[in-house]
Amino acid sequence: MFYSISGRLVHSEPGLAVVDVGGVAFKCATSLNTLRALPKTDENAMLYTHLNVREDALTLFGFATKRELDCFKMLTAISGVGPKAGIAILSELTPEDVAMSAMAGDAKQFARANGVGPKLAQRIVLELKDKVKGFTGEVAGNDFVGSGIISASSNAAQAVGALSALGYSPSQAAAAVGKLDSSLTAEELIRLALKSFAK
Repeated sequence: MFYSISGRLVHSEPGLAVVDVGGVAFKCATSLNTLRALPKTDENAMLYTHLNVREDALTLFGFATKRELDCFKMLTAISGVGPKAGIAILSELTPEDVAMSAMAGDAKQFARANGVGPKLAQRIVLELKDKVKGFTGEVAGNDFVGSGIISASSNAAQAVGALSALGYSPSQAAAAVGKLDSSLTAEELIRLALKSFAK
C-alpha cells in the first residue's frame, strides 16, 4: 500500500520514528540501525515502508534503506519470526550481517536479538541459507559473490570450517575468506585470512 514516506521528522525514540507528511504524522516502528541513519528532528526524512495488517491493528514499519526493508520481509516470511522479532534482529545486525551469518550458519548472531531464542535462531539460519544467496550479491558486493562462498566452493568451505575451529565466529571467517580468491587452496585461504585478522 505505502512504498515510502517523505516528510519532516517530528519525533524519534528507540523503536519509533514519526514523520509529518503534509500535516499527517505517520508513526513508524523501526530498527535501531534506521534510527541511527535518520536526520535530526525537524529535518526532512524518507523511510521505505511496510504495512503490517492484523485483525486488531495496522502497524507501519519504516526503514532507512530498501535493502533493510527487503531483509525485514525475508525474515518475517520465516515461521515464528514476527515483525517484532524482525525489527529486533535488524536492530542488532545490518542486512549484510544477516546475509553473512545465515551463510556461515552462525545462529548465535541471531540469538543476540531480543526475543530470539536458540531454536528460532537455528530455524532462521536453516531457512535463510538458500534465500540469502541472491540477496548477498546485492548487499555484500561482487567481491563476496566472486569469492566462491556463495557457490560453496569446497576450498572456501574448508577454510571457513578451519577458522571456526580456531575460535573465529563462522560469520567472521566467512567475511575474511569471502574477500579472497576462491581458486586458492584451503591452506592459502586460511593463511591469508589469518593475516587479515592480525591487521
